[in-house]
Amino acid sequence: RHPHWLFPAVGRSHQQAHSALHPMNKSSVQGALRRVVGELGLRKRISIHTLRHSYATHLLEAGVNLRLIQEYLGHQSLRTTTLYLHLTSKGKEHAIDTIERLMQ
Repeated sequence: RHPHWLFPAVGRSHQQAHSALHPMNKSSVQGALRRVVGELGLRKRISIHTLRHSYATHLLEAGVNLRLIQEYLGHQSLRTTTLYLHLTSKGKEHAIDTIERLMQ
């Protein structure tokens, strides 16, 4: 695992991912994702940007503070960050559990 990049470029030398000198370029990542989506036969339109939305949503589900999510995504505005967050059944269940604990 690379300390800075989610998609490190291992290059032609096939160096270890943790020692890569550069991240993969966007078109390489997008192409790899497109191949995987095709191999899985998924019909839903999925892009690298979809992963960004998923990342934000999973952080929220895990209880990460909204301001930290904003910082991780590099957004100036919290309003922009909220566009990346999607309410899930897991998130709803967590909210209900929290409210029930507070009401006891």
